[in-house]
Amino acid sequence: MGMAAAFLRKDGERDLLRFTTAGSVDDGKSTLIGRLLHDANALYEDHIEALRKRTGREGAGLDFSLITDGLKAEREQGITIDVAYRYFSTAKRRFIIADTPGHEQYTRNMATGASTADVAVVLIDARLGVLTQSKRHGFIASLLGVPHLVVAVNKMDLVDYDQLIFERIREEYLGFTARLGFAEATFIPVSALNGDNVVSASENMPWYNGVPLLAHLENVYIAGDQNLIDFRFPVQRVARPDQDFRGYSGKIASGVVRPGDEIVVLSSGKRSRVSRIVTYDGDMDYAFAPLSATLCLEDEIDISRGDMLAHPNNVPRTERTLDAMVIWMADKPLEIGRNYLIKHTTNVVKASCAEMFYRVDPNTLHREDAKQLGLNEIGRVRFTLFRPLYVDDYRRNRAIGGFILIDPLTNVTVGAGIVTDRLSAAPVAGKGAERPLSGEITWHHSRVGPTERGDLLRQAPATIWLTGLSGSGKSTLAFELERRLIGLGHACFVLDGDNIRHGLNRDLGFAPTERKENIRRIAEVARLFNDAGLIVITAFIAPYAEDREVARTIIGKERFLETHLTADLTTCEGRDPKGLYAKARTGQIAEFTGISAPYEPPTSPVLALDTASRGVDDCIQDILELLSDRLR
Repeated sequence: MGMAAAFLRKDGERDLLRFTTAGSVDDGKSTLIGRLLHDANALYEDHIEALRKRTGREGAGLDFSLITDGLKAEREQGITIDVAYRYFSTAKRRFIIADTPGHEQYTRNMATGASTADVAVVLIDARLGVLTQSKRHGFIASLLGVPHLVVAVNKMDLVDYDQLIFERIREEYLGFTARLGFAEATFIPVSALNGDNVVSASENMPWYNGVPLLAHLENVYIAGDQNLIDFRFPVQRVARPDQDFRGYSGKIASGVVRPGDEIVVLSSGKRSRVSRIVTYDGDMDYAFAPLSATLCLEDEIDISRGDMLAHPNNVPRTERTLDAMVIWMADKPLEIGRNYLIKHTTNVVKASCAEMFYRVDPNTLHREDAKQLGLNEIGRVRFTLFRPLYVDDYRRNRAIGGFILIDPLTNVTVGAGIVTDRLSAAPVAGKGAERPLSGEITWHHSRVGPTERGDLLRQAPATIWLTGLSGSGKSTLAFELERRLIGLGHACFVLDGDNIRHGLNRDLGFAPTERKENIRRIAEVARLFNDAGLIVITAFIAPYAEDREVARTIIGKERFLETHLTADLTTCEGRDPKGLYAKARTGQIAEFTGISAPYEPPTSPVLALDTASRGVDDCIQDILELLSDRLR
């Protein structure tokens, strides 16, 4: 009995990795998992014998896809329909696999499997290359916050283990994933049928210097993905077994808690301190996510199911209107004006669909106007809540950044929502800006109208939004254009990226969310300057199309003149006026656009200037011609 207990304790000390497989139809997802389980000795002999009888094959000829395709319809059609979960372990790590469908109509099933995954394994058929479903599943995995991506280029045996084919697929898919939010992307050439690079290294691909799939999964670092900073404890129930004990039970969603820590109760705002952390194994000196525990407090406070405990200096957002990316899972579409129930942690809140900003085409990542979301469609939606919720941005905290939507009449789950960062939220339609945090704030209108300002300044306001890579000439053009306009007697001002970060945005770094806030603040300033009648010239890299679109909405489409400086990376890096590219190449600068961070060029700018081949005077002349209708 002692040996068994020691074995179970040792087994429990190994960390758990959840991974999901995805890809197009017949890419070999189920075969890959079956081969992985077989070669890792994770199948019982009776399971192998049953598989042998079912397929009538021996050894390597077994149909490994049948290991996870358990539904009768799946075996008959040779496809995966529902999510199949399997558990296995090795000497290094424990695993839970979610084998998900590849068909487009089962997108909701794929989303279910990816929602709790640490790693997404996307399969690509080497013969067919990158398909739309390959992109769809990569986008969904990124949307659901899966931090690590593995692209298994399968069926390499059917293309004679050709390295050039593998490299071509790798480069194409890397170009797509650069626009997504994965922490890392690893590419492995495999043959699930023959076992090449699944568990053991392949002798057929000596040109591949990486590790097999199982070795990668055993060693991928996931400890840093867990949020241990933001303590969030949704209360599930009040435990009161007798008159001498009162505790609050639930699962720690994120962060760490210790006896003596001060906590605040959301929604009441009452404060106390943790006196005990009680678990099945006894009291603990500290606890962290995802442990289930009962917390006892020093003070008797009115706390009930649905409340949340947090540290007073680190609390989640309180939202009465919730912006989210929604994956719709029901035949009846999501419609504006309809009421739903939102299940968020231990809370169930009634909500109304207030606005629908757009629908996303997962194959191209393009946005489309939409008034409703149909089955398996994904879009950005705003909900008005009948009671406030306490949320974090999903990318920061998956545990309380997600929710499910329930039909209040049938009690059926109809959708899954992902809370978006307030900094990147689309402005309120018709307002041009996010709603203020306080409902008591109103907009005060000036008694001086645009016509009076235009007559005074002899111009109509506009924002010349210069965007391009570092070294493309944005600041050079901006300040020369300012000099020319002032010389012509027009009021204008340059908002330069470096200058702004010395003051207004000195608190912001260069992570994607901080870049978003940087651009949002600039857009708000530019709009105020335009309201004053000035011509604004901005010089910012502004690498993300979504951020520029937010700026366009804030400033106004008629005033926002997006101008793309199209100088290529080679030209810009050759100039390197600040020496930044050299530092980025040596790793001294992280998240540098064009090197370690993506740049999404405008698809339809009002003006495109090739500053690699054209001089400053020529470019300035084009901009002045663009402004000619606004100057008197």
